[in-house]
Amino acid sequence: MKSLGNEALNKRLINIRRALHEHPELAFEEYETTKKLRGWLQEEGITVLDFPDLQTGVVCEIKGEQEGPTIALRADIDALPIEEASGEPFSSKIQGKMHACGHDFHTASIFGAAVLLNERKHELKGTVRILFQPAEEVAQGAKHVIEAGVLNGVDAIFGMHNKPNLPVGTIGIREKALMASVDRFEIDIKGTGGHAGIPNHTIDPIAISGQITSALQQIVSRRISSLHHAVVSITRIQGGTSWNVIPDRVEMEGTVRTFEPEVRAMIPDLMKQIVSGIAEGFGAKADVKWHPYLPSVMNDERLTKVVEETAGALDLAVVEAEQSPGGEDFALYQERIPGFFVWMGTSGTEEWHHPAFTLNEDALPVAAAFFAELAVRALESRSWN
Repeated sequence: MKSLGNEALNKRLINIRRALHEHPELAFEEYETTKKLRGWLQEEGITVLDFPDLQTGVVCEIKGEQEGPTIALRADIDALPIEEASGEPFSSKIQGKMHACGHDFHTASIFGAAVLLNERKHELKGTVRILFQPAEEVAQGAKHVIEAGVLNGVDAIFGMHNKPNLPVGTIGIREKALMASVDRFEIDIKGTGGHAGIPNHTIDPIAISGQITSALQQIVSRRISSLHHAVVSITRIQGGTSWNVIPDRVEMEGTVRTFEPEVRAMIPDLMKQIVSGIAEGFGAKADVKWHPYLPSVMNDERLTKVVEETAGALDLAVVEAEQSPGGEDFALYQERIPGFFVWMGTSGTEEWHHPAFTLNEDALPVAAAFFAELAVRALESRSWN
């Protein structure tokens, strides 16, 4: 890995990351984070754009001296409702809130990229728009940003997530599906309640829910090829109020994760067939409600080369990125324009959303340098065409 010299900037990025870490804010509550970011960017002479419909989050822009396309870099800025247990001296000062997913790292890194790009604007063959996005953790921020018009005129977008199990100086790159689509379902089973000692006089929705739970697990291996990655998880079963009464109704809820759009499209109908078939076989009725949430993070193959060449130019170790069943609203940008999302190694001790989550801050200048160099090269290559 090449030496990333700018010691003053490196120290500043650490200070910024720690300032954000000490004062985490939840989705759509990032008012102080927004205020700080605006101030820091303005101190660097970087143009902050005005989008009146964005109450939180910041968008800035660096125009090159040559006309050309516009690409975007994205960081997310929100925290999680988790009590911190990392033991860091700069741990959260806000009870019950924590940057347990490393969005403070993302924000500080992309701020660093903005500073570096501002110094290199003479090299830019176009414009770099930088999105400090709110509310990723509730999967609403990207939607809000798009509706505000921030993506208008943008030709391609790049983003990252820190990866604790990759060492600093390593980047994970993968074409096509990187993170899973995320959908939620609800199942309402209506039977006939009665005395628990006389179950033959009832249509027991609890027993039916057990049959449905078992059958839904066979969608992947029996109705969809096991070569496709998919997960169907029941996460809530609720029914009954007494130990000696069979209820007349049970509610079930869960999530489906897939990587292939065609598989995602198949599962709702398969679930409805299975649920209604089992319920009717026992004399009950069941209703399935499907709630689409997020598509897969689907990396555009046309952008792979410029991402790999940028990593090579900085002597980063490149590995094939491991797919994650977690969701990311970066996928909503990719539905509209070409995009590429990478894993950035941070040598962490715990995985995302853990109360003791932490990371190695040596990764800050690595990520900042990577995204600055990537922006320069992407505008040069116009590889999304």
